[in-house]
Amino acid sequence: MFTGIIETTGRLERSTRVRSGARLVISTPRPLPRLRLGESVAVNGCCLTVVATKGRTFGVDVSPETLRKTTLGALRPGARLNLERALRMGDRLGGHLVQGHVDGVGTVAAIRPVGDWVEYVFTAPAHVARHLVEKGSIAVDGVSLTSYATKRGRFTVALIPETLRRTTLGTAKPGDRVNLEADVVAKLVERCTRRARRRSSAHGRRVEGGRPPRVG
Repeated sequence: MFTGIIETTGRLERSTRVRSGARLVISTPRPLPRLRLGESVAVNGCCLTVVATKGRTFGVDVSPETLRKTTLGALRPGARLNLERALRMGDRLGGHLVQGHVDGVGTVAAIRPVGDWVEYVFTAPAHVARHLVEKGSIAVDGVSLTSYATKRGRFTVALIPETLRRTTLGTAKPGDRVNLEADVVAKLVERCTRRARRRSSAHGRRVEGGRPPRVG
């Protein structure tokens, strides 16, 4: 579990195909303290497991499914990456609950300076867009953001200078692809209500198809 508050950015040193998956070797400006094998790290919003460490670099393995469903499969050496280590018990929850399970890939549709802030407009696939709400949470390349103007498969966020400086979003351009993870609470609510509707519908069919009540 993560918070969407980026700890640091890293650089992709190399990507090597391993059977149908890949191993990414990532460097950081300074060694991540006490980084251990088996630890979870969110890389551009994707929860990955550390399989090797050496000084300022660490390696993670990426499954074929993750390569297909996220932007990681298209990364090239030199790419800058958002990094966040897993949430520890007792840590401050500064962003929102992020699982590191990417729901889909969106694109940067527009970037508009607004005073000291910058508005970013993103497109989202339909199965992600249905979980977007005004002033709701969304993780974009692992960054916890608040969405607004959510309509017709688009949403807008406002980025402060600190976020632009500390994450890869500061160098994003229109047309760039980004990993999206909808708020886990919204997904759970939708799943529960969908199941409740199915049960209600099934119960209604049983009642309608049953024998009429006896009279007298």
